[in-house]
Amino acid sequence: MTDLALELRDVTRVHGSGPTAVTALHRVNLKVAPGRLVAVMGPSGSGKSTLLQLAGGLDTPSEGDVVVEGRRLGDLSRAGLAELRRRSVGYVFQDLNLIPALTAVENVALPRELDGVKLAQAREDAMAALTDIGVADLAKRFPDEMSGGQQQRVAIARALVGPRRLLLADEPTGALDSNTGEAVLRTIRARCDAGAAGVLVTHEARHAAWADEIVFLRDGRVVDETGTLGAPDSLLEGAQ
Repeated sequence: MTDLALELRDVTRVHGSGPTAVTALHRVNLKVAPGRLVAVMGPSGSGKSTLLQLAGGLDTPSEGDVVVEGRRLGDLSRAGLAELRRRSVGYVFQDLNLIPALTAVENVALPRELDGVKLAQAREDAMAALTDIGVADLAKRFPDEMSGGQQQRVAIARALVGPRRLLLADEPTGALDSNTGEAVLRTIRARCDAGAAGVLVTHEARHAAWADEIVFLRDGRVVDETGTLGAPDSLLEGAQ
């Protein structure tokens, strides 16, 4: 059994072919262990979102391997990938995709129900996830009855419901005010401290400072990796 939640091994992603081909990622390597939060920074078009899509099995590398909890995604069938996403990987995007007609607890329970878990158990798992995130009091509210920050935290609960232990977050604070954004980052940090693994894509150096490690991308390549305390000012400035 691997001790890594996520590993990218010499991953390259090329879109198109011939003279119009675009290399979104070039021979990227990344390791994320449980309990660790890795921030990915870089200018627009540097490959950040592509990396996240590959990490979660939403896209396929042109070369290299993506490994989640010891399973090489290239070896999995479409059904196997779907199962992996339901059970191991959670996403938080700027567009939260909460279903308006469902309450918070119903939204969070949905991935478990889709995985065949009985309704009572799915709701129990959802309440546990909401409690862990500190928003159990929102369980019966619909999305339009919540603030943006509350919706974001419900989305994080949905991303980590049940056995999921890998959190992929693409600019999760982009639409939030600074105080709410900090609260969301604190929640993600706490979940990683409790044993989850996280990958956070962000343009904000102050948000990346919550991570254990920062990976800098430029033109699809890793140009530097550092702990947050050693992040070069020039790279932090260039990533914004």
